[in-house]
Amino acid sequence: MKGLQKYLLKKTGWYVVTLFIAIFLNFLLPRLIPGNPVAAIVSEATGTLTDAAAIKKIYDAYMTMFGLDKPIWQQFFIYLGNVFKGNLGISFYQYPRSVTDIIGSVLHWTLMLQLPAILVGWFVGNTLGALTAYRKGVFDRVFFPFFLFLSAIPAFGFAYVNVYFLSNQLKLFPGSLGYSFDMLPNWGNPAFLLSVLNHYRLPFLTMVLVAIGGQSLGMREMSIYELNADYVKYSRLLGIKDSKIVWYVFRNAMLPQINGLALSLGTIIGGNLIAEIVFSYPGIGMTMFTAIRNQDFPLISGCTLMISITVLAANFIVDIICGLIDPRVRMTQQEEG
Repeated sequence: MKGLQKYLLKKTGWYVVTLFIAIFLNFLLPRLIPGNPVAAIVSEATGTLTDAAAIKKIYDAYMTMFGLDKPIWQQFFIYLGNVFKGNLGISFYQYPRSVTDIIGSVLHWTLMLQLPAILVGWFVGNTLGALTAYRKGVFDRVFFPFFLFLSAIPAFGFAYVNVYFLSNQLKLFPGSLGYSFDMLPNWGNPAFLLSVLNHYRLPFLTMVLVAIGGQSLGMREMSIYELNADYVKYSRLLGIKDSKIVWYVFRNAMLPQINGLALSLGTIIGGNLIAEIVFSYPGIGMTMFTAIRNQDFPLISGCTLMISITVLAANFIVDIICGLIDPRVRMTQQEEG
C-alpha cells in the first residue's frame, strides 16, 4: 500500500507541474506571433477617422481593456488567476464575446464528430484486427495491407483525398461546412438536422477509416503475440476447447487497446483538428484556425488549454488505473523506497 501511495503522489506531482507548464506555454506562444491585433481592431473601429489623437486614445483604451498595457509577466499572473476562476478572457476577433462562450458554442460540434468516430473506429478496428490474426488466410492477405495503408495516411491527407474524389469529382457528399450555408442553426428544425447529417457523413467516414487502420494493426500484433504464447500451447495440449482459449487470448490482447482507447478519448477535443479545418467543420479546429489567422491571443490560448487539459487528464487517469491494477508498479516503488 505504501508503494501505491508513493506512486500516486509522484504521478500527481508531475502532472501538476506539467499542467502549470502547459498553462504558461498556452499563454506565451500565441503572443509570439508577429503583429499587433489591437492595431487591426482599432483600424476597423475608427474607419475614416483621421484625428491621430483620437485614434491614439481609442488604441490606448483597447490596450487597457485587454490588459496588454501591462508587462508580459504581470499579464501572465493575471491570466493564471483568471484561468482558475474559469475566465479565459475576451476574444479580440469576436469582441465582445468571451472565449468561454465561443468555445462552448463549438465544442459540441467537435464532440459530436470525434466521439462516435473514435468509438466506431476502435470497435471495428479491433474486431477486424482479431479476425486477421486468428483466421489468417484471405483476411491477413487482403485486410492487413489495407490496414497498413490506412494507418500510414495522416487524417488531413486522407481528408483532402476524400474531398477531391468523393465530393468534387463524384458528388457523393458535401465537401465542407457542418450544414448548408443558406441555413441558420436550429436544432428543432428537421430540415436543419437532415442538412447536418448530410454534411456529417464525409468527415465521419474519413476519421473512422483512419482510426480503423491504427487500431486493427495494434490488435493484430497483440493477438498474434498472445496466440503464440506458452500458455496457449499448454492449454491446447491439455485439450481445452479452442473457443475458450481464444476468449482468453483476445481478452489479454485487448488490455493495451483499452488503454489506447482511454488516451484517444483524452484527445477527443484536439484529435484530427486539421481534418476539421479541411472540411471547414464548425468545431474547435476551425475556431482555432480562425483565431490564429486573426491573432486572437485569448481564443488561441483557450482552445489549446482545453486540448492540453483533456490530454493530461486522460494520461493521468490511465497512469492511476495502471498503478491500481498492476502489482509491478507498487513493487517498483517499494524497491526505490
